[in-house]
Amino acid sequence: MKSNTRIDADQARRARRLWRSLEALHGLIYFVPEADEEYVAAGLKPLTGYFPSRAAAMGAVAADVIIATFYNFEPTRVRSIVPEAWSLTSPARLITARLHAVDRSYQRLFGANPHLLYGDDMVWAIAALKRAAAACDPAGRPLHAGHASLDWPDQPHLALWHGIAVLREHRGDGHVALLTSEGVSGCEALVLHAATGDVPGRVLQATRAWSDQSWADTIDRLADRGLVHSDGSFTDAGSALRASLELRTDQLAAPPWTALSTDETDRLISIGRSLSKVVADAGTFSRPPR
Repeated sequence: MKSNTRIDADQARRARRLWRSLEALHGLIYFVPEADEEYVAAGLKPLTGYFPSRAAAMGAVAADVIIATFYNFEPTRVRSIVPEAWSLTSPARLITARLHAVDRSYQRLFGANPHLLYGDDMVWAIAALKRAAAACDPAGRPLHAGHASLDWPDQPHLALWHGIAVLREHRGDGHVALLTSEGVSGCEALVLHAATGDVPGRVLQATRAWSDQSWADTIDRLADRGLVHSDGSFTDAGSALRASLELRTDQLAAPPWTALSTDETDRLISIGRSLSKVVADAGTFSRPPR
C-alpha cells in the first residue's frame, strides 16, 4: 500500500513525535559495544563497522554510493574503510551480525524488565509498525528500500528494531533529498545543525571526520550565503531555512504514519518513550559512536 495523503501540520508534528520517541531504540546500534564485537566476529577490523553494516541492506555498494546516501560524512573516511570491508566480509554476514548486536544489547538493557520486550504492548507495536512500513513509498529512497527489502525478524524485539529502522531510513532519505534541493552539502547540513545548539559542533565535526579547515571553510560558505555568522551561529535567514527543512522533512516522513489513527499514534509514542527511557538511562549514548 502506498499513501498519497495530503499532510497537514498536525500530521507532520505527529511524525516528528514518533521519530523522536522511537529513534533511540534504533540508534543504540551505533553506540553499544555489542555492535563492534559482532562486526569483528563477522570479519571486520575493530571500529570499522558503521558504514558497511548500515549499507549492507543495499548490498556490497561502492564507497561513493555510501557517501551519497549517508550524505554528511567526510568522503575520504568512507573510502578508507569500505572497499576493504567488502573484501573481509559480506552484506549478508553483516546484516546477521547487526541483528545479533541488537539482540544482545536489548537483552542486556531490558533484562530486568523482560515484560517490556515480550508483553502485549510489544505485539501491538510491531503490528502498528508493519502497517506504517507497508504504507511507505520507496521511490527515491535507497536506504529505506534496502532495509524494506529485508525479511522481518521473528523475535518481537528484533522485529521492533527492524520496523523502526525501515521507517527511520525512509525519513532520512527524504531529508537528504531536501538538503540537495536547497543546495546544502553534507558538511553544511552539520554546521546548520550545530547552530541550533542541539549537538555541539565539535561533536558533529569529529563523528563525521571533517577537518578543522573543512569545517571553517564550510562556515565561511554559509556566511557568504547569509545563513550563519562568522562564529557559526544562525542568522535569521539560516534559522528560517533550518526550520523549513525540518518541517518539510516531517511532512515527507508523515504519509506512512497516516496508516495509524491518532489514538494509535499516541499509544506508539507512549510505548516508544517508555522503552527509550530504559536505553537512555543506561548511559547508552554517553559512549562514543561505533
